[in-house]
Amino acid sequence: MKTNKKYKIFIVLLMVFFTSCNEADFLKEEAKDFLTPSNAYVTNNDFQTSLNYLYTIVRERYYGRESNYSHMMMMRNGTDMWYDARVSSGISRWGHYDVNMATDSRVPLNEWRDWYKLISEVNTIIASIDGSELSEDEANQVEAEARFFRGFAYRHLVYLFGGVPLITEQITSPETDFTRATKDQILTQIIDDLEYASANLPELNEVSQDGRISNLVALHYLAETYISEGEDDKAITALTTVIDNPNTALMKERFGSRKSREPGDVYWDLFRRGNQNRSAGNIEAIWVAQMETDLPGGFLVTTATTYNHAFERFFIPAIWTLNDPDGILGVRGYEGDDNVGSAGVSLAMPTDYLINQIWESDFNNDIRNAPHNIVRDFIYSNPESAYYGKSGLEYPGSVILAQDWRWYPWFVKATTPENHPDELYIDKSNYVLSSFAGSTYRESYILRLAECYLLRAEAYLNKGLKDKAADDINEVRQRANATPVNAGDVTIEYILDERARELVLETPRRLTLMRLGLLISRVKEYNFWNADDIQDHHSLWPIPNSEIEANINANLEQNPGY
Repeated sequence: MKTNKKYKIFIVLLMVFFTSCNEADFLKEEAKDFLTPSNAYVTNNDFQTSLNYLYTIVRERYYGRESNYSHMMMMRNGTDMWYDARVSSGISRWGHYDVNMATDSRVPLNEWRDWYKLISEVNTIIASIDGSELSEDEANQVEAEARFFRGFAYRHLVYLFGGVPLITEQITSPETDFTRATKDQILTQIIDDLEYASANLPELNEVSQDGRISNLVALHYLAETYISEGEDDKAITALTTVIDNPNTALMKERFGSRKSREPGDVYWDLFRRGNQNRSAGNIEAIWVAQMETDLPGGFLVTTATTYNHAFERFFIPAIWTLNDPDGILGVRGYEGDDNVGSAGVSLAMPTDYLINQIWESDFNNDIRNAPHNIVRDFIYSNPESAYYGKSGLEYPGSVILAQDWRWYPWFVKATTPENHPDELYIDKSNYVLSSFAGSTYRESYILRLAECYLLRAEAYLNKGLKDKAADDINEVRQRANATPVNAGDVTIEYILDERARELVLETPRRLTLMRLGLLISRVKEYNFWNADDIQDHHSLWPIPNSEIEANINANLEQNPGY
């Protein structure tokens, strides 16, 4: 937020490259020498360039960037589903609450500043519509898209921090007197923004480009906010509009670039390169973060080690480091297949809840648990090993015996087996990659229809309509060839189980648990590593101390316990 107090960001470059003008320098210059809202936001192209930046901020928040990948990790690690794999190292980088939830930690600071940066951009866009050359229809759509992102930003802030400063106007001079609005006030603003967005954004089949939001995206997050406000009927109505839309449906048949690959199934297909966008025939996709490899602004590169979309690096174990019982390296190197999984470094390990408990009742039926979707063993693939072709778990070497965090079951959706960018291969016949590998080289979902079904099930459950909740859950389970759930067995815990099975690594689990008020209890029950260090006050994140200190003319109150 300190950035928002001192700077205004104006769009000056093509695509998603932007610069900021310091407020003090701004006041010294003449208008002809720099961009102001009056001359930076004139044509529809000007506004579209600025809107592109909002997508960039969300993409970087959700999927990391070189210097700031805390959201990608902390929305998952330290929950009921993941913990820091290297528990033997003591207080971990991404798992320990006293470290990551300190008032001077970069984790809450990055979250706070990035979402307020987005809000500042939105407010500037909206303030600049009047006086521009936009037609009425263009103005409505620009405002709708901008207001969606403001609501989306406050969605994260309110569930993580509670009540926060509510800023809906452009800031044109430094301000140091912010106060916190209540949680209800923030939720009301989110509803107001998303109602406007859902009424004015284009229909799904009218969206101009892959990755742009439609009215269905706004309706989904509007429904989620309605649930938080206890307005379940409104949530059901909004989600029914999404689910019944003729332009979207669950993908139930194999499709896309590798549909003939065996073993495989439709769930596996959802996460293969080139299969995420609607233009590729995926009608389940509702909002997809766009990524390209080795293109300016594309986010992914093959020429350096980065932390952009580094699910492959962080959520896959370091199998390439394992030796056989004779001390010989067990695999050929960074093999980009579903045995080694490329260049994983074992930062996040699944809890027993995620990797075992939720699958027990349907272990052999649910395709999401098939060996090509969850890898539960590794095979020695180095021809020089006497154990070539044998199980590394059945015949463990000294490394895994000394450091068991170097291997654990992992989710194939984190990688692109046998299909990395050609530039990464050093031995394509054996799928061996260079050390620059580690990103997940494809577009990634922010929202797909399966989540809409599970959210509507939540609303039905709140109303006591367990039969309808079961119907929605079973739409998702049927696609997975899983046994249908009985209405009497539907609870919020069961819905969370199904979200884990279906949406692992896709949705920010921490945000879901904090929205529901279940983070503390579920971490204590399912996450042995964080059960002792998580405390009741961690139900909210701390307001960054630097923001409190900079707010010298008003009391920006800290959350309890910090």
